[in-house]
Amino acid sequence: MSDVDSTDTQQSGLGSRRLAWKAVTETLKRRVPLDDVLEELAPEERLSARDEALARAIAIVTFRRLGTLGWALRERLAKGTRDERLLHLLAIGAAQILFLDVPDHAAVDTAVQLAQDDHRLRHAGGLINAVLRRVARERDAILAAQDPWLDTPDWLERRWTAQYGEETAARIAEAHRSTASVDLTVKSDPALWAEKVEGLVLPTGSVRLTDRTAIRDLPGYGEGEWWVQDAAAALPARLLRVAPGERVADLCAAPGGKTAQLAAAGADVLAVDRSARRLKRLEENLERLGLRAQTLAVDAEKLEAPPFDAILLDAPCSATGTIRRHPDVPWTKTEQDIAKLTGLQTRLLDKAALLLKEKGRLVYCTCSLEAEEGERQAEEFLARHPDFVRVPIEATEIGNLAECLTEQGDLRTLPYHLANPGGDRGGLDGFFAARFMKQGQI
Repeated sequence: MSDVDSTDTQQSGLGSRRLAWKAVTETLKRRVPLDDVLEELAPEERLSARDEALARAIAIVTFRRLGTLGWALRERLAKGTRDERLLHLLAIGAAQILFLDVPDHAAVDTAVQLAQDDHRLRHAGGLINAVLRRVARERDAILAAQDPWLDTPDWLERRWTAQYGEETAARIAEAHRSTASVDLTVKSDPALWAEKVEGLVLPTGSVRLTDRTAIRDLPGYGEGEWWVQDAAAALPARLLRVAPGERVADLCAAPGGKTAQLAAAGADVLAVDRSARRLKRLEENLERLGLRAQTLAVDAEKLEAPPFDAILLDAPCSATGTIRRHPDVPWTKTEQDIAKLTGLQTRLLDKAALLLKEKGRLVYCTCSLEAEEGERQAEEFLARHPDFVRVPIEATEIGNLAECLTEQGDLRTLPYHLANPGGDRGGLDGFFAARFMKQGQI
């Protein structure tokens, strides 16, 4: 499919904003991930890579600052409105004005044009123009009056305050307003690759990029020397401490960063995922990296296989630990989702226990900040399975980041850990991991 005519700058700009508007509206309406919606809608707009990237950037910052945008717009809509599509159009316009390096006139004019092209919103062009121009005039006042909790839904504020205390919870909320870092897991010699990609080596051994560069253009990409993986997400596979030749299962394996780590360590890996489509991408990634693993598209609860030496279970979860990277999560998930997911996690843990050899190791992890999906699951697993014991994680295994360990010896990373003093492109995904060993019959 060809790109749009790059000479038509105005239409190109409209295409980016139209895609962002549609994506925000559909994500909130259907409560599905923004990435999935963008993948579905992008072909309709036939945008260049640059314009598609702009649409993604607009949608992401709209979700990251949705609370601030909603508050600012409500303050400037004299009569209010219940038209969600109009509110979303205003939101993406205000997001550009307040948080992106976009000329004010471009944000305002394209929003007005999009309304005029939509028969249901043609009447709103004047309102959109007036509101967005006022947002631009009052930018400094809006940015100065921000509450740290403004961009977090009330249900998450209540949960995190109860779990972590007010101070830590507020730091989590503030961290979610910053852009996530891009980290690489390298096959060997992190210092060498940090120099080549102009990044820095983190205490955990990951390489963090310090500038925004197209991933495919970086040295080593084509040669398969590294892959993109948040530094926190890279820890659970390392904690499994696999040896060459060990038979290892990576349950719920896609997109495959942890599978790659296990394969690179020399393990005989079976990567299991219920989605054949996601496994296809995992296989493509392994091919680029020159790594091998067996793949199996099956629900992990139904997996039948001889016992494994070690199992990594990265269980489906609410993903509240990835909000810096996926800011749509707070606005598309609910507490009811967490309740459903904890049941699945419990069943997967029990299945993993059955699939493990005596003296085998199990690492359970989730990219969630919620205790039900982390600390409580670990305690309840041990209560159900007296033949398992916890193997505490040592600070030396995670780059001496002692603040990322619980009193019980489990891993608990928070978004503000390893923060950049400048406030952006730092931090870690929120992860929980616990390590167990099967003792056999007692």
